[in-house]
Formats: sequence, C-alpha cells, structure tokens
Amino acid sequence: MTPYEIGDLFTHAMYLVLMIVVVIIVPSLIIGLVVSTFQAATQINEQTLSFLPRLVVTLLAIIMLGPWAVTAVIDYTKELYMNIPFIIG
Repeated sequence: MTPYEIGDLFTHAMYLVLMIVVVIIVPSLIIGLVVSTFQAATQINEQTLSFLPRLVVTLLAIIMLGPWAVTAVIDYTKELYMNIPFIIG
C-alpha cells in the first residue's frame, strides 16, 4: 500500500466525518444566530432561551439525518472491508 492510498483513505474518512458533523451543527448554528438576534433586539438575556431551541434543533437533526449518517458510515466500512486484500497485498 502506497502512502498515496493511505492518504486517500484518510481523506475520504475525514470528508465523511466532516459531512456528518456539518449536517448536525449547521442547523444549530443558524437557530443560535436567529435567537441571539432576537435576544439582542428585545434585550432579553435569558440563558435558557438560547440553549433550548439549539438543543431541540440538534436533536431533530440527529433524528432526521441519523439514518443517512449511519448508512454513510456503513457504506464506507463495507468499502474498506472489501478492499482489505488490495490494501494488504
């Protein structure tokens, strides 16, 4: 196995992790920005007002996109297992 192939496997794995994390974090980031703007406009400084919507959106993102993430990880794992003979020899 060449260093190029190892780098390619690592790059693909990091891309997969990045896609899964971005899909879960970006909705929370957007809701946090909206709630913070609302708090700044109304001068409400309640800590739970910013925490609870982000928590709910993050949980909904995990529930809705969890099957896609699991399928993507399983497909990558299957691809790695299928390529074991080529990786070794």
